[in-house]
This record gives sequence, structure tokens and C-alpha cells, in this order.
Amino acid sequence: MESNRIEYKKELTDSLEKEVVAFLNYRDGGVIFIGIDDKGTAVGVDKSDQLQLIIKDRIKNNIQPSAMGLFDVILEVKEDKKLIRIIVAGGMEKPYYLRKYGMTEKGCFIRIGSSSEPMSQEMIDSLYSRRIRNTIGKMESTRHNLTFEQLKIYYETRGLHLNTSFMKNLELLTPEGKPNYAAYLLADENGVSVQVAKYADTTRVDLVENIDFGRCSLIKAYKNVMDRMNVENTIYTRIGVPLREERPMINPIALREAVVNAIVHNDYSNGSIPKFEFFSDRLEITSAGGLPYGLEMEDFFAGHTAPRNKEIMRIFRDLEIVEHLGSGIPRILEAYGRECFQISRNFMRVVFPYAQPLPKENDLQKIAGQTGEQVTEQVTEQVTEQVKRLLEAIGWQIKGTKELMSVLKLAHRPTFLYDYLQPALEAGFIEMTQPSSPKSPTQKYRLTAKGKALLGKGGDHA
Repeated sequence: MESNRIEYKKELTDSLEKEVVAFLNYRDGGVIFIGIDDKGTAVGVDKSDQLQLIIKDRIKNNIQPSAMGLFDVILEVKEDKKLIRIIVAGGMEKPYYLRKYGMTEKGCFIRIGSSSEPMSQEMIDSLYSRRIRNTIGKMESTRHNLTFEQLKIYYETRGLHLNTSFMKNLELLTPEGKPNYAAYLLADENGVSVQVAKYADTTRVDLVENIDFGRCSLIKAYKNVMDRMNVENTIYTRIGVPLREERPMINPIALREAVVNAIVHNDYSNGSIPKFEFFSDRLEITSAGGLPYGLEMEDFFAGHTAPRNKEIMRIFRDLEIVEHLGSGIPRILEAYGRECFQISRNFMRVVFPYAQPLPKENDLQKIAGQTGEQVTEQVTEQVTEQVKRLLEAIGWQIKGTKELMSVLKLAHRPTFLYDYLQPALEAGFIEMTQPSSPKSPTQKYRLTAKGKALLGKGGDHA
């Protein structure tokens, strides 16, 4: 059903801009579906490609301040019906308003429940007085003789062409018509550093390497940083029969999303830069600015978004580096959970602990071939201790994944899967009694005869 964040429209109407303005002014933003009636039934749309272009032009031309970089228009199919989904983020330059009515009660709306209501003049004045003025779109560039050959090449590789008016179209000019700080960041040359550091141990005392990938277009800096991340992200490999098994040191999907977020959402207005730091046991990615204005912690973890630098966000989306608004955080959470985020008022840090190397094939054979008294120092200490801890956590009962992670006090699912569960399964110490299904989304495990023999070695169980 329709809600404070969902609006259904059977067809495109004159009220589209009003709904978009209401979501822009709403803290969490929202989603508008074209082709679904009020009851939630998909009725579909005709000429979907043409309709998407019309929607983009109307939002771009009929709303102020500019909403570019704050919305996505996506074609979807439901029940064999074509639908248009418009994702709108809460903006940072509130109040947003209909261009033809200006910043008045007829032009400003906000989402209340499942409807878009006019703002009072008092609310309009209050929002305007609090509007953030030091956004990079309004800050003038420290240099005016900027060139954009790198940016043009990146656009051309996507089949797009930047004409002579591209700075205006991409909102790289201040209201006075001068290059803004977003243009400075995207220019071929700038003074902004983007550094990747590497330390010898778990502290920042012994710096082994420090490379600056910045001072160029932010797009090029991102690609250089990602190339370095991929080099450092060791892929652990074990050759098995019949399959070859691989495990990355850091989940590559989560890694990419964290790098994008740090570069796109960093607060550049005060000279701060994103940092990427490799330690012996973890990677830390730090960006300035904390949570964007108007976004609460729960909103952030729910995937709601309020882009701090909408000009950069828009260009990263044009180049398909960013897919959809709010899609990055859920991907990181899926791999590492909330525990990997450290958020303060002025900074945001993502910490990725390294996965453990895969045990060698001969180590697994030793484990699998030994039970009870045969388990000796021939088995590697690390694998033995992890397997024993898992067997003790299961005990003589059948237990599920979440319960086992809780007993083992493990916060990161990859650590549990790769370092505890997988070696125990491959060694034949435990077996799955119930695979996941829609009715029961968690797997369950129990000890095998080998597992009981190993667990019973200590005499703790009857």
C-alpha cells in the first residue's frame, strides 16, 4: 500500500513534480511508481522509453533547487507489465519547490503519511534559514583555467558526448557562472590528494607505503584506487578435486561499494580527503562528514540516502560507477554487518577484517582422517581450535547458523562460514540437517560420529 515513502500513479499526471518536491523535502526521500493503481495493482505503461525521458526532463526543468543527482528513473517489469520506478533522495538544499510558484506555499510540499501536503510559510522560512550553503556546487573553484580531457574520455567510453555547454548541464558552475568546487575535483589537474597507505602491523607506527592517487580527475583517482585495492586484495586459493576453491581476503563487492561511497560522499568543503589504510589484519576506509544532513543512523542502515555531493553523484551514475541511489550500503551490510561501520559526527569509517587463508588440502586430509585420540599436533593449531570451538558450540544438539554465531561470539558471517563451518563440514565433523528454505531461512547442523569422537576426547560430554 501507499505510505510515507511510496506513491502509486496509474499514469503520468500533472502532479508528478509536486510528489517529487514532497519527497525531496522529506528526510527519507521516497519512491514513485508509474503504472500501478491506488490498490497496488500493476496496470503498466505505454511507450516506456519515451515516458522515462519526459519524466527526467520535467523533474530537471520544473523543480528548484536542481534535483539532478537526487533521483533515478528505472524501467521495471511486474506481472508482465512495464512500470516506471522513480527513486527520490531527501535533498540537502531544502526547501525544494515548483519553479513556476517559487518558494511559496503553492510551490513547496512535504510528505505527510501517504500524501503530499503544502508547507506553511513558517516551515519554508525555517528550512531556508538552515539551508547548507557550503556545498561544493556553490563553492567557487580555486582555479578557473580548468581542463576536462579525462572526464570527456570517460563519457565517450560510455557512448556519451560532452558538448560546449557540459559544465552548465553537469552543474559544474556556481550561480554566478564560475567553475565550482565540483568542477575543480573533476578537472584534469587539482590539488586534492587521495592516498592509499600500508602499515607493517595493526598500528599506524610503522608506515610501509603511502601512495597519492589524487591530484587528477576524481573519476581517474577512483579507478586508480580500485586498481590498488584489487592488487592488495589477496585471493586465497586451494586446488581440490574436482573443484578449485577461492576466497578473497576482502569481499570484492563490499570493497567496491565502500570505496565509491568514501569518494562520492566525502565532505570536501573543508579540505578533508578520503583515506584508505591497509593494516596487517584489516582495511580501514575513512571519509569526512559523518552522516549527511537530515539522515539518521537507522535511515542510513535501511538504505535511505541523501547525497552530500549531488554533482559528483550524478556524474558517477552517468558513468555507471554507481548503479542506483542507496544500493551500496545494503551490499556492505550483507557481507559484514553493521559492526564494520564506525560513525561519528565528523567522520565515517568502514573496517573490513581480513578473511583467514584457506587451509591446505593436506591439512584437511589430516583432519578428516583422524578422530578421537588420533587428533594430535599433526593437525594445524589454527584449524583444530576453530573446529573444536564450533563442535563445542553445537554440543549434542541440532543448532542453526545464527545461534552458533551467537555462542561463538562472532559478528562477521564470512569469518564463521570460512574459518569455522567450512573446515568442519569438509572434515566430516558436522553435517547439515536442514538446508535453508523460504519457510526456514537458516541452515541447521549436528555432529557426525567423527565430531562426537573429537568432542568427546576431552571428556566434557556423556
